[in-house]
Amino acid sequence: MNKLKTLALAFVALVGVSSAANAADVFLATDDFVGISFWLISMGMLAATAFFFMEQANVAAQWRKSVNVAGLVTGIAFIHYMYMRAVWVETGDTPTVYRYIDWLITVPLQLVEFYLILSAVRKVPTGIFWRILIGSLVMLIGGYCGEAGFINPMLGFVIGMAGWIYILYEIFSGEAGKSMAKSGNKSLVTAFSALRMIVTVGWAIYPLGYIFGYLTGGIDDAALNVIYNLADFVNKIAFGVIIWSCAVANSGGRRA
Repeated sequence: MNKLKTLALAFVALVGVSSAANAADVFLATDDFVGISFWLISMGMLAATAFFFMEQANVAAQWRKSVNVAGLVTGIAFIHYMYMRAVWVETGDTPTVYRYIDWLITVPLQLVEFYLILSAVRKVPTGIFWRILIGSLVMLIGGYCGEAGFINPMLGFVIGMAGWIYILYEIFSGEAGKSMAKSGNKSLVTAFSALRMIVTVGWAIYPLGYIFGYLTGGIDDAALNVIYNLADFVNKIAFGVIIWSCAVANSGGRRA
């Protein structure tokens, strides 16, 4: 396990040094609050990635996959944020495609966590996995096609909202929500409920950003980037921390 921890830290450090080197030619102005927010979120994602990969060795075997996925989410986000920061500082812009590249990878991974934490404590149908995954893709692809102009913007918004609403149904009233209620595991119920609140309340910032930042143009790009950055900080890192805390609570201090 010590070798695993060392390798994980070495990997994260290598990625961080490499990304920093690639951005070395782009200087961050001290009054560039958007660029500073990109930098702070990048470092937060890096720290969270190191933490999750280190801690996966300290939880029971059935929980390691969930903690590793949490580390993958923040690790992928870290790389994307370093790149977006460099683009912002150099051009003053963050094209829609960069956000969606990150979301198309990290959001499905996060939603699959609902299935993973349920399967860690009880046997659950694989249909939960596929329904949540498909719902996340509908939400993201619909939103991207609308914002990128491939389809009517309002139609893209409606498709994206339909995917999000279906996900909420699945984790509240659908099979995933029912499986949680039947689990009889107090820490799982607490964690699952907290994750649902993030997906409901925390993720509401994204359709609001679509409306006010794109459809109506009521928010400028700088403000929207800061809002999205802060939202991602909570919605990715806090999401992973909740899963880790549930894994620790169910591991009982023992390693399988």
